[in-house]
Formats: sequence, C-alpha cells, structure tokens
Amino acid sequence: MKSNDAPSPLNSFFNGLSEHVFHTQLGVVDTQLVDYVSQLLIRFSRVEALDRVRQIDGRPATQVVTMVAEAEKRLGTARREVHRHIGDYTLFWSGLYPESLRELKGDDKQDQFVNYCAQGKKAYKIASDIEADKKSTPGSLLKRMSDQFEMCAYGLREIRREWERRDGEGDCDVPLLL
Repeated sequence: MKSNDAPSPLNSFFNGLSEHVFHTQLGVVDTQLVDYVSQLLIRFSRVEALDRVRQIDGRPATQVVTMVAEAEKRLGTARREVHRHIGDYTLFWSGLYPESLRELKGDDKQDQFVNYCAQGKKAYKIASDIEADKKSTPGSLLKRMSDQFEMCAYGLREIRREWERRDGEGDCDVPLLL
C-alpha cells in the first residue's frame, strides 16, 4: 500500500481482475484463495520477487530443482517459506505464462524433467504442514492452493486473457512488470 493507504492502480487492477475471473467466470467464492492469487500477481509484478530464494553463496535459485534443494537445507518457517515460494513460482509460470515453460525447462536446464503442476502442488502441501506464526499464510489456505492448483493456474490464464483483451482495447495504463 502507498503511504496514504490508497491501493495502487496495479493492486486495484489485479484485485479486480482476480475477483472478476474467479467469482464470475469460475464460480469460485473462496475469497481467501482469490485474494492470495491476486497478491501473488502483485508480488510477482516485481521481477526480483521471482528470485527471492537464495543459495548459500547468495546467488538466486532460479530453477525449481535448486529451490527444492535449498528448502531441504532449511528448518521451520524458513523451510515453509521456500516451499510456499516454489508453489507460487510454479503456479505463476504454469498459469500465467505456460508458453515460457519450454524455455524454463530447456534441455540445458536442471528443470527439464520437472512437472511444474505436480511440484507446485507438492510444495504447497509441504508448506501447509509446517507450523507457522499467526502472520504467515494459514496452512489451511496453502492446502487449498495445493488441492486447487490446476484451477488456480486456469484462473491465471483467464486473468491474462482478460488483461490482454482490455489492453487491446486501450483500457489499461498499468505496467505489468515493475
């Protein structure tokens, strides 16, 4: 939020699109889940959020295989947050930009054999089972993200279609990556 607590245009844009697609088109009334997806879009509109997980040498973990290895080196809430990030990362790419998976999983990459949907579901499930503080994303929500991963990915594809349709009509002045 901005200092005056007014939502930014980007927040309003993604909140509105998420609610429209999930509530109206998909009939999903789980507001907590829809808000989570909307916040994921807002977080990942900043490119550096994609590289949030760091290896021990400080380099970003940019492949799912590396992120999973990093998660296994951590304990408690740190492990939970890496698994949650893996779920978010795989949902973002498989839902919003599935055409990019071929490049992300190229022959020269460790991720070439990773099933992003299966890994995302597994990561959210693992994160849901690790106890966290009250400020963290509730485990019950992460469990629903695991159970509803494919539907959320489909919802993200519909959100992209909707913003591209609006952008094609000249209705959107909001930059999508900051």
